[in-house]
Amino acid sequence: MTTVLLTDDHPVVRAGLRALLVASGIDVLAEASDGAEAIAELDRLTATGTPPDVVLMDLQMGDGMDGVSATAAIRGRGCAPAVLILTTYDTDTDILRAVEAGAGGYLLKDAPPKNLVDAVHRAARGETVLAPAVAQRLVTRLAQPTASLTAREVDVLERVADGATNRAIAKALFVSEATVKTHLVHINEKLGATSRTDAVAKARTAGILR
Repeated sequence: MTTVLLTDDHPVVRAGLRALLVASGIDVLAEASDGAEAIAELDRLTATGTPPDVVLMDLQMGDGMDGVSATAAIRGRGCAPAVLILTTYDTDTDILRAVEAGAGGYLLKDAPPKNLVDAVHRAARGETVLAPAVAQRLVTRLAQPTASLTAREVDVLERVADGATNRAIAKALFVSEATVKTHLVHINEKLGATSRTDAVAKARTAGILR
């Protein structure tokens, strides 16, 4: 029987996923509400000799450790279980970060139940599982590479998109306003943007921002 550690910050979503998986013959060994709790549950299960075959991982989980950080921590261990991302986000940045962290699959929450169940079984067998839309985005990204922003540049641009001033961004990131301005110059150069608004619009079109 395939076994799963279920990680999502919404109790109702976890309950629905548990019901679906159990009804399909998959054993849900434990649940977690964020990445740190998932790692703790994995340690507990491993200590009892019953580690899961798959960690089903949400990407964004409130103020707790996110799915990418948790995936990297889990996959960095020896004999780690497969990690299957299940999220509502399909931007290039999210997908690439998850894959680089070691995720063995990336599905969207609007996937048909049958596809999700099949993906869990395939991930348990060590296969790579990508939602069709996600696979297409990766193929397009490779065929037509877009500007690549650093993680810090994405942080800055996300705050710009939220309407933050340079001063507010500098305070949030513990850097100087001059550093923020330098990041914005680099962002505009990479995206071919002429303003903050233009940079945000082009980043969204390119799938860099949600």
